[in-house]
Amino acid sequence: MRTTRRELGSLTAAALWSLGRAHGQQPNSSRRAPNVVVILCDDLGYGDLGCYGNRVIRTPNIDGLASEGVRLTDFYATPTCTPSRACLLTGRYPVRSGLTRVLIPRESFGVPDSELTLAEALSGQGYKTACIGKWHLGDRPAFRPNRHGFDYFYGLLYSNDMTLPLVHWPAIKLFRNTTPIESPAMQRTLTQRFTGEALQFIEGAGNDPFLLYLAYSMPHLPWSASKDFAGKSKHGLYGDAVEEIDWSVGEMMQRISRQGLERDTLIVFASDNGPELAAPGPGGSAGGLRGGKGTTWEGGLRVPGILRWPGRLPAGSTAAGVCSLMDIFATAAVAGGADLGSRVVDGVDLMPYLEGRSPSPRSALCHFHRGTLFAIRHERWKLHFVKIDPGPKGRLKPAVACSPPELYDLVSDPGETRNVSAVHPEVADRLQRLAESHRASIAAGRPPPSALRSLLPNRRQKK
Repeated sequence: MRTTRRELGSLTAAALWSLGRAHGQQPNSSRRAPNVVVILCDDLGYGDLGCYGNRVIRTPNIDGLASEGVRLTDFYATPTCTPSRACLLTGRYPVRSGLTRVLIPRESFGVPDSELTLAEALSGQGYKTACIGKWHLGDRPAFRPNRHGFDYFYGLLYSNDMTLPLVHWPAIKLFRNTTPIESPAMQRTLTQRFTGEALQFIEGAGNDPFLLYLAYSMPHLPWSASKDFAGKSKHGLYGDAVEEIDWSVGEMMQRISRQGLERDTLIVFASDNGPELAAPGPGGSAGGLRGGKGTTWEGGLRVPGILRWPGRLPAGSTAAGVCSLMDIFATAAVAGGADLGSRVVDGVDLMPYLEGRSPSPRSALCHFHRGTLFAIRHERWKLHFVKIDPGPKGRLKPAVACSPPELYDLVSDPGETRNVSAVHPEVADRLQRLAESHRASIAAGRPPPSALRSLLPNRRQKK
């Protein structure tokens, strides 16, 4: 059975603007270009929100976002944060840009100039742009947000746990644009300060459309929360951090409403990967899915995904089609009128599907980890070529090849407990051929150098 054009096409989408036209999503000159607000959490699990089944952590504002928009049930990130942020901001598999692993401080590597970020695409359409929160696509000046389409940056350049004095890593620095303004950053107030900056940006945008990328550093370890939320959750400090993010979402929704921008604003809420498995105490939940952060089991990849746009997206609806962080780039770029010409984009415009005007545009999705194709999903099936399992205390074991590849039916077995490759060998063969076709079609970018170079002593941090 040969790989069909539709199957391969859903993996490697052609020019995004042409895709938007094909779905009937023409730019409407009589309507204001929409504002785009992307709220990204760090290590938030699929089962951490009330609207995804959590009954302990209180998330009424995020649940409200879902009740007024579309909740995605099969929405995917990558196993770790840097590649996921690359997916979101470029709309392409991270293997194309070389952003295939978590970057650490002092690396001479980051998002290349050859990539086009969502901020750059929308800036060309007159958007004001801001990145507030965690960046994590390179900390050298050439790789920072202000060099890649963002007019304003306020936040951290990498994860909030990346400080190791013994190898001369600096204390965590808080930046405003290119200037460090606090070192070490006071982490317990970061969520509130990120929110305050975001609200000011919305107010200052005036009549111009804006892109706000609000990437919280929580609930990544070390967990922290301000005094207004510390000790208030029934799920420990992790719950405190999540409930503070929920408060932030409420503040954002209120401000957008007060500014009269509800019907002109697309809000996206998501996470960059599944929950940390080696957590000290009650932590994140994958909602019954197998695995977590750092794995390509569903618990490491499937994350909350909510889109709200009153007047355009049906309120309180659920979408079960396969969707990806890459599709957020595509959806927002088409909605904002960006013309990407012949640029290869792996994301697809979700708007016609979410509005109920067309079937899901994506049937297949590849799951890369560290530059290697670990698994592929096609419709209800998922085939694993390489796997990583948690060991004692949640620490991840080394990656091992699946010989033969393992097949799971995600409709009847979302927890990936039953390998059915022997029962459905024809499905396993078909997915293997599909994966090989995709692997051959993608041009890999320059991979990052060894992270060990940044751990060597006596190599000082440049400002």
